[in-house]
Amino acid sequence: MTDDTRSAGAAPVLLVRGLCKDFPGVKALDGVDFTLRAGEVHALLGENGAGKSTLIKTVTGVLQRDGGSVSVAGREIHPKGPADALAAGIGTVYQEVNLLPNLSVAENLFIGRQPRRFGLVDTGGIRRRATGIMRRYGVDIDVRRSLSDFSVAIQQIVAIARAVDLSAGVLILDEPTASLDAREVDQLFETMRGLTARGIGIVFVTHFLDQVYAVADRITVLRNGRLVGTRDAADLPRLDLVSMMLGRELERATHLARPERPAAEGRAPFVSFRRYGRRGQVEPFDLDVARGEIVGVAGLLGSGRSETAKLAFGAERADSGEVRVDGAPVRLASPRDAVALRFGFCPEERKTEGIVGDLSVRENIVLALQAQRGWLSRLTRAEGDRIADEFIRRLDIRTRDAETPIRLLSGGNQQKAVLARWLATAPEFLILDEPTRGIDIGAHAEIVRLIEDLCRAGMALLVVSSELEEVVAYSDRIRVLRDCRHVGDLVGDRVSVGGIIETIASEARP
Repeated sequence: MTDDTRSAGAAPVLLVRGLCKDFPGVKALDGVDFTLRAGEVHALLGENGAGKSTLIKTVTGVLQRDGGSVSVAGREIHPKGPADALAAGIGTVYQEVNLLPNLSVAENLFIGRQPRRFGLVDTGGIRRRATGIMRRYGVDIDVRRSLSDFSVAIQQIVAIARAVDLSAGVLILDEPTASLDAREVDQLFETMRGLTARGIGIVFVTHFLDQVYAVADRITVLRNGRLVGTRDAADLPRLDLVSMMLGRELERATHLARPERPAAEGRAPFVSFRRYGRRGQVEPFDLDVARGEIVGVAGLLGSGRSETAKLAFGAERADSGEVRVDGAPVRLASPRDAVALRFGFCPEERKTEGIVGDLSVRENIVLALQAQRGWLSRLTRAEGDRIADEFIRRLDIRTRDAETPIRLLSGGNQQKAVLARWLATAPEFLILDEPTRGIDIGAHAEIVRLIEDLCRAGMALLVVSSELEEVVAYSDRIRVLRDCRHVGDLVGDRVSVGGIIETIASEARP
């Protein structure tokens, strides 16, 4: 597929041709074409590592391109930074609003370009102009108040208003709805529609499929740094869009080998979540996991997978619902509560949230067990040595010795050490978020085998994975998420890659 030209009635305000960007050992962008037309919302989609952020950074001069061209309104540009891109007509607003919350709305709109009168800043003029600008966006507020006094949605609109006032016809919105509720999203979409009616072209980067179909005119999908295709949103079925993003066709989505374990259906759940959720992260959900069962969690990037895992461990505090263990209600307000309940958690971000890089392999392995016991009941050095040596042997952690700093180990061996940390606490419920990401093939197979062995031994497991074939291969049941909602359970013959893709692509239900 190539860049679609069906919507050629409007002139291109941004034209990207053959864009390339290389990093050591990685081709982040490989000859990417992208066209933004006046008066359209153009969604830019792709999974983790697809190249979306690199494309934006290269177009706006945060990164320097290694090949290709970028043109605005027919003139090729070579921005050395965001200020150059802004001067050329490209405004960018990020998920985290990059304004100054301690300043007023008016001051934020005109920071760095305050109008002057008789050599002094024209404060009254700034306020009048700021009030007029915000009213054009349907927002009637006191622009003298601090930006921090207003909701994230209003702050986003202020950022958009500033970017549009400074630039010309191109506005890039990078995950602008990630922190907004449904009402605020609608407010932002009204703002976007008003801008396109004025002829401004908007690049809309998001992970929310429902929002794409609500507001986008065209959709471009990147995968592994390459253009997969550009289509009119009205002519692109959701199923085809998900297949474009994941790189899998349903014809290839065959049933893989299923675990040879007793069926978990009908067993009493070990842990139950009821109407459990957190505003802005995951809508309330029900979920049961039985002993000796692996429940896989699947969905596109940004669907709420990791947020579900963190809620299940108390790393994020739920603001609704309850948790039961063996039928009894329990408190789960923090990881400390989770450890006391014999829960374990291996996070997705191994290097920043999993290992403590400067501590030894031994110290990393015994960390959770020491926390479980409490600091008044310290492990002796002999106990720590024995436990570390046992798990280094059991999990075949490749290290010179137990005292080697864990940051010196390979990714796969770091992952096994994090698993060892939780196995040392004898958990009954283990939550794994992307347990095989970024590790070599040998370690990958060993960890998958370990997951299956733990399940056979009677442990309850919740496993988040973006590797669809993998999660199908070892899961008894799969929970599918989309747009921060739990949208379906796959059981029996429905546990397949095709079943996951169909469920992700299914139309939203009221």
